[in-house]
Amino acid sequence: MAYDIDPELAAALAALPKAPNGALLDLSDIPVCRERVAAAEEWLPAPDPDPRVKCETLSLPRADGTVLDVLMFHPGDADRARPALVHFHAGGQVLGSAHDRTARAYCADLALRLDVVLAAVDYRLAPETPAPGAAEDGHLAYTYLTAHAAEHGIDPDRIGLAGASGGGAVATAAALMVRDRGERPPRLLSLHYPMLDDRSETRSSREITDLGVWDRQENLYAWAAVLGERAGAPDVHPYSAPGRATDLAGLPDTFIAVGQFDVFRDEDIDFARRLIAAGVPVDLHVYAHAFHSWDVFAPHSALARSFEQTWHDYLRRHLHG
Repeated sequence: MAYDIDPELAAALAALPKAPNGALLDLSDIPVCRERVAAAEEWLPAPDPDPRVKCETLSLPRADGTVLDVLMFHPGDADRARPALVHFHAGGQVLGSAHDRTARAYCADLALRLDVVLAAVDYRLAPETPAPGAAEDGHLAYTYLTAHAAEHGIDPDRIGLAGASGGGAVATAAALMVRDRGERPPRLLSLHYPMLDDRSETRSSREITDLGVWDRQENLYAWAAVLGERAGAPDVHPYSAPGRATDLAGLPDTFIAVGQFDVFRDEDIDFARRLIAAGVPVDLHVYAHAFHSWDVFAPHSALARSFEQTWHDYLRRHLHG
């Protein structure tokens, strides 16, 4: 199909380095793709975290004896209990790390600009850890912070969950776990173009095939890594693919943003519609002429600035208000 991309975004897209398959990523070989992403990471401009932001790494023990890293970004002195945002990075649940240089700079900047404690969860990736392993990591990080909020200068009643793309799946599944287990509810759920449904049956999932950012084929490869032979099966649990959830009542206020030319567009709109039907307050934003992760690849564009202002206003209102 023809993609009527915003000119600023189209220029950014054309400038992106491409894999041999002509797309930004080639997930047919995930280990090789990770090597390419790591090499690109070294060349990306990323300032050191602002010295006003204090960084520390929590090492939380999992039930199997392994350790989950949660990177904590504190914007200033512990003079008062601040709201917190538990953040899950993008990467289709198969790429990325909270330890990445660009991720650390992003989280430090967000903590400072919003005056919140930012907790970046270095959740396990697929295929080494299939779903719902990443969501269990999200649940562990969130419940630890609610139980130990005072130790980290956090207001336990003002902790939100946030995730982008694959991290949106992790954040949403963690929110479902918290609700189902009767634990202290998060203040909000913030989702940027979230990866929610493994079935890939929507119109947008079939339309976005050759844009080159996160097309249908990359999405199918990612879900195959996350779920293995379960991908597309009728009995996939919502903790593994939260778009499968039929009961959405009791989830927190939710923010969802997605671009017009995003493979996730229709599943995200449908998820918002079902949240509203379940009585959950939802802010849904569909950005015309935008592709997946437009705010990351064209951060200085008018569309990215408009989105950032809207999102930051939402977070301030819900976390500080």
